[in-house]
Amino acid sequence: MAVDKQKALLFSAAAAVRLLLFTAFPSLPNLLTGRVEISTPVTSFKRLQEGLFLYTHNVSPYDGGIFHQAPLLLPLFSLLPNSSSHPFATNLLYTLVDLLGANALMQIAETGQSVSSRLFTSSRKDLRWNTIAVGASFLFNPFTIATCIARPTSALTNFFLLTSIAKAAQGASITFILALSFASYLSLHPILLFPPLLLLCYDVRVTKSKGTPSPLTFSISHIFGLAVALALLLYLSALLTGSWEFLAATYGVRLLLPDLTPNVGLWWYFFIEMFDSFREFFLGVFWLHMASYVGGLSFRLRRQPLFVVSSLLGIFAIFQPYPSIADSALYLALVPLYRHIFPLMRYSFLAASTLLYASFLGPAFYYLWIYAGSGNANFFYAITLVWSLGLSVIVGDSLYAVLRDEWEVERPEMRGKEIKRI
Repeated sequence: MAVDKQKALLFSAAAAVRLLLFTAFPSLPNLLTGRVEISTPVTSFKRLQEGLFLYTHNVSPYDGGIFHQAPLLLPLFSLLPNSSSHPFATNLLYTLVDLLGANALMQIAETGQSVSSRLFTSSRKDLRWNTIAVGASFLFNPFTIATCIARPTSALTNFFLLTSIAKAAQGASITFILALSFASYLSLHPILLFPPLLLLCYDVRVTKSKGTPSPLTFSISHIFGLAVALALLLYLSALLTGSWEFLAATYGVRLLLPDLTPNVGLWWYFFIEMFDSFREFFLGVFWLHMASYVGGLSFRLRRQPLFVVSSLLGIFAIFQPYPSIADSALYLALVPLYRHIFPLMRYSFLAASTLLYASFLGPAFYYLWIYAGSGNANFFYAITLVWSLGLSVIVGDSLYAVLRDEWEVERPEMRGKEIKRI
């Protein structure tokens, strides 16, 4: 009962902070919506409003080459009052999305899959933060709050991703498939999380059931379910828009990167400088690089599929075509689940300092480039490299810590001893 009261207090405080910021600073949402660190061409709330205006006037929002978001978002947001004159309903929706995402994150923490899975149990399993602390780390993360205030559609993707992870960790196959389908429908790259999430769901189902389900049958049924769910969403989108042109305007933009608006990622500057004759080759290389982590991590860390999912989210926050701080906030929300490996991490201070450094200097460098005219694109791209370095250090350091934790379980006599590479 005490936990329920703490949870209610946590959610009330988080909702109050968001609604207070929306109300006390009415110009803040529009200010943050224009920030390239938060909004991208494929998630911007401003572009969603423009697409919604065309949709309500019976004009295809995909004709102008500006709107790159999923078609089913249009009828959803058309049900809400105009966000310019009556923003409260939209603000309340994004606040609720954050709370539901935190609830899913707390469900993940409750399963204990981060410290004890079917095939592995950490010797440090008792070193954990409670679910309230995990939820608070997400709800009061400044990146999460800024994302909520800016209202990009990446907040919805994060909610569906957290829900899919939570349901996979509970062994709820249908809701796991549906949530992942919605996340993939909105942002494309979440479909790469299907293999480790499938392994996670399978392990939980084996643990809970008396009989062991056939791995082949289990995999085929879930692949078929995901394909059907995605096909249904795409078919409904085609019915809504009257054609299949939205595919090129939504997923084609993510795959081919025609819009080189600056963001916190690594792609935009590289392809600005790229000769057109090499563009297709390097697009394939960049996508293959990001996708290649899925198989390697899933195979090497088969015993800890939840950690594979967490690491992949960190990799996506660095290497996807149009990343934002919303993707980083999602990854950082899952890091507290691994409190037991913190003593094994070696570069925590360096990573935290690097992220803080980039967080403060990033907006300043962008201002010098775009507004003051005393800098150039190299200023902002340099600080995005520092940001990506900070995230890379966390991903790499946590990977080392998890492998060290596994090794100490296999060889307990080596616990606490220094390792030297020969």
